[in-house]
Amino acid sequence: MQWKARDIPRAEFIGRTIEVVGAENPSLIGIKGKIVNDTKSTFEIEKKDGQTKKLVKKQVTIKTKIQGKTVIIEGEILQGKPEERLKKKIKI
Repeated sequence: MQWKARDIPRAEFIGRTIEVVGAENPSLIGIKGKIVNDTKSTFEIEKKDGQTKKLVKKQVTIKTKIQGKTVIIEGEILQGKPEERLKKKIKI
């Protein structure tokens, strides 16, 4: 399947490794980890040291890989439960 930008909100994010590259709170920038929980408004990530951290989606910009390509995603477009994002229409 060829990915298009409008398909990103429909992707499964649990298990995906992310890095925070932008945030309202500058202390969050650089945090890396694997997403272990995806709720309507937060991602919970597990860092390499085993600690977990909750990130408010609308307050962060993340970097991850999709089909081997690095993408940067504004967390705001990922708001909503995973099953709700399937219906979301993104205009590009």
